[in-house]
Amino acid sequence: MATSTLEAPTGDIANRYADLEARIMDRDQQAASDVLYDLVRDGRPLEEMLRETIRVHAPYTQAPYHQRIDDGMVRFVNNDHCLLSARASLRLPGVLPASMRFLPMAQTMWYVPTGLDAWSQLLGKAPGHYGRRVYDESKYPNPPAPTRHWADGDPIMTEGTLDDRLNHWLTLVQMGQVDESYGVFQGLLTNPAERPEVLAQLMFAGLIDVQDRIYMNRSYTTGHKSYRARATIELSNAVGWENAHDIIYAGVPDIAVGPRWHSAYEMACEVQLRRLEDELPQSSLARTVITGRDAELFAQTDDLSSAEQAMLLHAILEQPEPAYMEAIIELLLAGRSPKAILDTIQIAAAEVVLRCGEGPSFSMPQHGYEYTNTLAWFYANFEHKHKTKLLFIAGSFINQTARWVRDSPGNGKVVFRAPAAASGMSRDQLLGQLDGAMASLRPDESANWVQAYLDAGYDRRPLVGTLAFGATKQGNDPHNQEIGLCMIEDYGRTSSPFRDRLLLAAAKHTAGHSKYGDSLESYNRFAREFGLPAAQGTSGEADPLQAVLDEMEQVPLAQEEAVPQGLMTN
Repeated sequence: MATSTLEAPTGDIANRYADLEARIMDRDQQAASDVLYDLVRDGRPLEEMLRETIRVHAPYTQAPYHQRIDDGMVRFVNNDHCLLSARASLRLPGVLPASMRFLPMAQTMWYVPTGLDAWSQLLGKAPGHYGRRVYDESKYPNPPAPTRHWADGDPIMTEGTLDDRLNHWLTLVQMGQVDESYGVFQGLLTNPAERPEVLAQLMFAGLIDVQDRIYMNRSYTTGHKSYRARATIELSNAVGWENAHDIIYAGVPDIAVGPRWHSAYEMACEVQLRRLEDELPQSSLARTVITGRDAELFAQTDDLSSAEQAMLLHAILEQPEPAYMEAIIELLLAGRSPKAILDTIQIAAAEVVLRCGEGPSFSMPQHGYEYTNTLAWFYANFEHKHKTKLLFIAGSFINQTARWVRDSPGNGKVVFRAPAAASGMSRDQLLGQLDGAMASLRPDESANWVQAYLDAGYDRRPLVGTLAFGATKQGNDPHNQEIGLCMIEDYGRTSSPFRDRLLLAAAKHTAGHSKYGDSLESYNRFAREFGLPAAQGTSGEADPLQAVLDEMEQVPLAQEEAVPQGLMTN
C-alpha cells in the first residue's frame, strides 16, 4: 500500500470537518455519522477521513493512568479503542466487497463520540462506552467537556548514537515520564533514515508491557500498548508521515502511561540468559552484555513436526507454568523457527477463544489472540535484537488465558460438527446460515456452520469474506472488527496446518463476545443511507449477504504486508 500524499482540507470540505469535530465533541453519534455519510458520498479519501477523525479525538483518548484505587479497591481504567478501530477501518476494506468499503469507517465514527475521555466516564461524570454503568445524569445533567490529560508538545532532540537515543527513550517510558518520552520520540522521528529502527523500538516497548497474571486480577495491559503502537505505524504510513502528527500524538504518549508491567519480559530475559546462552551469567551485578544469540535463534527456519506442535499446544493449554517455557526452550534448542513456534502459539490462542462460553469470558482470550497477531506482524516487518525473547511473553499470555477460561464457570472444550441440516446445501445456503447465526449471536452454531462449509470443500474466499462482513456489521465496540480482522489476517499468513481453526474462532468470537446496546444499529443506519439490505439479527436468511456474495469471490486470502519493505523510509 503506497503512502498517501494528502493535502489539508480547504473551503467547504474544511467546514465539513469542522462540523464533524463539533458533533464528536458533543458526543453525538448520529450527527457525526451523518456528516461522515456526506463525506463518503462526496468521494473523500478514506485516509483523509481517518486522519481528520483522529485529529479530533487524539487529545481526548489518553488516560492519566490505567488504574485507580477507589476507596482502597483497585479498578481498571480502560485502554482507548478509537485508534485501533481506525486501523481496522484501514485494513478491512481489503477483505470486504466494494459496496462495504466504508462500513468499517462508519463503525469507527459511530464509536468515537462514545470513546472520549474514559477516565472521566469511569468516574461517572460523562456518558459513553465506559460510563454506561456509572454515569450519574442527575449529578452531571450537562456533562463536562472531555479532558485533555496529556498536552501535545514539540520534538526534543537528544545526542548520542541511535542505540543510545533509543535506550534513553525506553528508559523514559519505563520511568513513566510521559511528556518527555513523547517529545524525545518526536525528535527520534525527524530523521527518515532512522525511522525503521525507531518504529521497531516503539513496537518493542509495547510488546514487552504485558501483565504476568490474569486470574483473579482486576487491571492489566492485555498487550494494548503494542496494539496502539501498531495502529500508530500503519495509520501514519497510510496518510504519509509528513501528515501524521495527530496520529503520533494519539498513539505515542500512552506507551509511557502507567502502570507498566515488565515482569513477563524480565522472565523472558532470564530464560535466555540461563537456558539459551552459551555462557551463564556470573553475577546479577555484572554489566549487561548483549550477544548475537537472539538473532541466531531467530534465523532458524525448521518447521515443527506434528508431535512438536501437539507438545507445545498441550503445554500452553493444559499445563501450569513453567511447562510452556520448557517447551519453547526445547524447540529453540532443536533448531525450530521462532515464526513457526509463534504460529503454533497462535493456534493455542484460537483454541482458548473456542473454549469460551458466555460473552464476558472472551475478554482476556480475545486480547491474547490479538497479541499473537501483533507479534507476528512485528516479526514480519521489523528487525530488533530482542525478537526471539518475545515468544515467552506470548506463551505466558496464552497460558494465562487458558487457565482463566479453564478455572472460570461456563467454559469448556467443544467439538464443532456440521449441523445435520447442512447436508446437500449449496455454498450460498451454507454462508447464509453462517451469516444469520453470527448476526443472531449464536456462537457455537456459527462455528458449526463454518465447519460445515469446510467439510463441503468450497472455495475459502467467500467464507473469509462472510466472516469479515459478519464482524464488520457488529457495532458499539471495536473489538468486533479488531479481532475478526486479526484472525482473517493470520489465516492468510500462518504456516500452521491447523489454520482452519482460525476461521472457526473468528465466527465464534463475532457471535459470542459481549455486545452493547443494539449492536446492529450502526450497520442498519449505514445500509439505509447507501441502499443496502437491513440486518435484523433474527433469521438465517441473510438478505444483506445475498446482496454481496458475488463480490466476495474476489476477496483475497492473504493481504499485502501492512508496511511493505522500504515504505517507512519514504
